[in-house]
Amino acid sequence: MNTMNDGGSGGMLDTLVIGGGQAGLAIGHYLKRQGRRFLILDANPRIGDAWRQRWDTLRLFTPAKYDGLPGLRFPGDGLSFPTKDELADYLEAYAATFELPVRTGTRVEKLWREQGRYVAASDGKRWEAGNVVVATGCTQAPRLPDFAPALAPSTVQLHSSEYRNPGQLQAGRVLVVGLGNSGAEIALEVSRTHHTVIAGKPGGELPVRHGRAAARFVLPVVRFVGLHVLTLDSPIGRKAAPLKLAHADPLVRTKSKDLAAAGVERVPRVTGVQDGRPVVAGRPLDDVSNVIWCTGYRESFDWIVSPVFNGDGRPRQHRGMALDFPGLFFLGEEFMYSAASATLPGVCRDARYLAGKIPATTSPA
Repeated sequence: MNTMNDGGSGGMLDTLVIGGGQAGLAIGHYLKRQGRRFLILDANPRIGDAWRQRWDTLRLFTPAKYDGLPGLRFPGDGLSFPTKDELADYLEAYAATFELPVRTGTRVEKLWREQGRYVAASDGKRWEAGNVVVATGCTQAPRLPDFAPALAPSTVQLHSSEYRNPGQLQAGRVLVVGLGNSGAEIALEVSRTHHTVIAGKPGGELPVRHGRAAARFVLPVVRFVGLHVLTLDSPIGRKAAPLKLAHADPLVRTKSKDLAAAGVERVPRVTGVQDGRPVVAGRPLDDVSNVIWCTGYRESFDWIVSPVFNGDGRPRQHRGMALDFPGLFFLGEEFMYSAASATLPGVCRDARYLAGKIPATTSPA
């Protein structure tokens, strides 16, 4: 499916943007202002679908006043917290407002460098560009433990990316694995209909109640620290980066006391499977009918034919600019430059910076 004028698959592009979520649209806005010949490719059928496909009751943690992309404020009450569908619709409207060239339903299967230019291939089509911005985000490949397939076949298993609502679950006990924000929010929701157990340890908690007062007084400070203090250019940011990448974010809206008040049982982390049952504290956990894996995501760049990645699979880059590969850029990754790089405010700041670093390789459109 094509959205707006996508430029087809012929001719040399100045810049190819892979990913049409908030990161791809933000950089697209700046490329459009610069008069570049560019194209945005997105794997989803519709702009915003990466958000529409999340669980039904998901709301953003950032207030609407911080959720707009460059040039278009997020509509409505600035101190409210938009739903995932409201954000999805905003992204779709954003692309239409600025007439950004987005080609939807196009998953890039391979990207490589050839004779000084980049070539992307998808379903028999190919695009050539002097620059490529990889803006696929940090939720592309769900992470599951190696022992997950050993659970009893009768157990309903869902990753948080597949969970929509409690109606997907069968009767019986639910084990939520992972006590990050997704795990806490899903466990609280599921506890209203099922006996729920959550495994893991939180990576801290926001020390104030999340809501309108926090949006007015506390979250501006959190935003400033995430954007300007915890960066890879500062000693404290460089120290914080590996910790943030290795551990769940602090609980923001749903806290440990909320889970306890709802009757959610806490157990240590799941270490394996024995006789089809999850193992906790060295013993199998009985009577578990459902498991929801809130275990995050892993980097997934196996479609990029380039030795641009570290041993941990993360791109070797500085502020989104790939090292040793001129014209290759990354946007929207966790702690790409700052603790806020994967958030809407961080994406906007990083996109503005990168747009000033992308060299012009063709004549203006």
